[in-house]
Formats: sequence, structure tokens, C-alpha cells
Amino acid sequence: MRLRTVLATVTAGLAAATCLSAAGPATATTTTLTTADTATADTATNSACSPSVSIDGFSDALDKTTFGGYFVGNLSALAVDKDGSLAALADRSYLFDLDARTLAPKKAVGLADENGAALDSEGLAVDRDGTRLISSETEPSVRRYSADGRILDRLPVPSSLLVSPAGRATSNQTFEGLTLLNGGRTLLAAMEDAISGDTPGTVRFQTWRRTEGDHFELSAQYAYRTDDPALGVPEVQALPDGRLLVLERGFTSGVGNTVRLFLADPRGATDTRGIENLTGQTGVRLIRKTLLTDIAACPSLGATARQPQPNPLLDNIEGMVVTGHAKGRYQVLLVSDDNQNAAQTTRFYRLSVRVR
Repeated sequence: MRLRTVLATVTAGLAAATCLSAAGPATATTTTLTTADTATADTATNSACSPSVSIDGFSDALDKTTFGGYFVGNLSALAVDKDGSLAALADRSYLFDLDARTLAPKKAVGLADENGAALDSEGLAVDRDGTRLISSETEPSVRRYSADGRILDRLPVPSSLLVSPAGRATSNQTFEGLTLLNGGRTLLAAMEDAISGDTPGTVRFQTWRRTEGDHFELSAQYAYRTDDPALGVPEVQALPDGRLLVLERGFTSGVGNTVRLFLADPRGATDTRGIENLTGQTGVRLIRKTLLTDIAACPSLGATARQPQPNPLLDNIEGMVVTGHAKGRYQVLLVSDDNQNAAQTTRFYRLSVRVR
């Protein structure tokens, strides 16, 4: 979640998620719409961000609201639940259930570790039985939680990926993205930044293989390189064919955010589990990637920003989920983490993404 100079299973209920509209205040019983909240491709003169991506709308409706005693913000990850609703994870140790169409919160659940301490909860995947796989940057860790917030399991983590001095990772730069791929047989977590000894900008993606009883054991690890060492990886989402959507994000004071969306393919990449230092040596095949769009290139749709931005639409985008697939395009929902900061906004973005 650091600001730096820096699939889920599709169900019939997902169709509603493609009709993103704004919810009113989280405590309200009716939906209130504003001009910005209802901006769509129909009202924009041009919705294209690139040949592969268009923006269909955005919503600020949940910004600086509360629900059930929880601040509705600090959102770091999204997932589609079994019933078609949205699960939205806050990095301050709680989880919301949101209506897929209106985004209105329906439920809030607090999270904690085995000792009752708060998490730096960053990554989220909803498993086939409805349990939640949640990563925390604190150690880092990946735990399985029930829908009501009980810990059910904890996954092993390679020692090198632990935060120093236990390992080689830097605090607050560990497991950010989390996604299930290969039909749920594989779980993948993306480190936000490089570990000590690896070339800056070279990020490790760790996987686990599902075993009997829906446990996960350590499996292959891959290397992904960001466009710039100042960019980190806040989110990854799997596509049905095994490829990934990857966000790269950074922040420059006085300039604003950089957020880029890539299509990445780990198939054929080198398993880096046995490579101590990734320094650009020959023979190591990185995850292949293709730029789909820079979000700054999207039309602003009337959005406003509370701090300098290359495009007022931009904010600290950190969460992403695939909500549907139709006519050769994926419907993708993004959310920004406002860090509970008056200069930032909790904003949802609906994209249409074509991949080849």
C-alpha cells in the first residue's frame, strides 16, 4: 500500500457488476446519484484509454463514508463472492461485503491474526467454498478465513520473502496481490517490490499448489520486472487461460500517481525458487508482459482530484477484480486506497479490457 516515487470465479450474479452505479452514503437506504458518479461511456465523447482498454464509468459514492462502525476506505483488494456480491478488503484489518450493482456495503467483518493483532491486509481471493484467502504485509502471511472472520488455516511462506531480519523483504513491500488460477488449483501472491539482493524492479511472484483438504503447499516462483524500479505491483488477477492482469503503480509528490495495466504470462517463465539473487543473469526467463494501458490516458469523465495528478481520474489504485466476460472483453473493476487521507479518494473504476 506504500505511496512511492513509486478471477475470481464468474457466476451468474456477476452480470449485475457490469452496471456500476453509485451508492449514496453507506448508511443510507436509498441510492443517490451525482453527475460524476453516473459518468459512463454513453455520456463521454470517447471512452477509449488505449486500443485494448476503455473506461465505462467511475464512482466516488463510498468516499469518506462509514458502515457498521467501520470507515469505508483504505480499500486494497476486491473479489467476487459466491453469490455474485463483491468482497472489498481494507488494509486496516477488516472486510466488507458490497452490493455488486450499487456498491452499498451490506456487511463488515473485522480480521485479526492468531494473537488477536491487526493485519496489514492487502490481498484477497475468495475460494470455491466461500472462504477468504487474505495476505498481510506484516510478516508477510497468507491465511484462510471463514466468512465471519475466523482463522482456518495459514500457508507456508519462503524464508527469503519474510520481512528483514527474518528474511530479505522490506517492511510494507511484500504480498500485495493475491489470485487463484488454473481453475483454483494454484494460488499466486505478488510481492510489491524487490527483495534485498535482487535487482530493483524485479518482483517475485510466489505460488502454492492446492493439496488434499483444500490446503496449499509451496510451489513455483517467478520473476516479474516493472517498467521502472520506482513502480511496484499492488495487484494481480488471473484470467481463465492462465495469464494475469497486473497493475503497476507509483507516486511522485507534486506530480501524482502512475498506474499502468499489463497483460502478463507466467507460462514458460523460469522457476526462481532456487535462485538466491535475481540480477539479470542470462538463462532466467521473466514473466512476459504487454502494456494494455496507462490509466492516465483514459478520459477523465468529469472526475476531480484533491491533489496534483496527471489526470484527475487518477488516485492510489490498488484493488482489481474481473467481474465478467462478454463479446471478447473482460469487465474489470478497480478501486483506489484513500489511506484515510483527506487529499485522496476512495474511487471505483469500471474498465472494459480486450486481450489477445
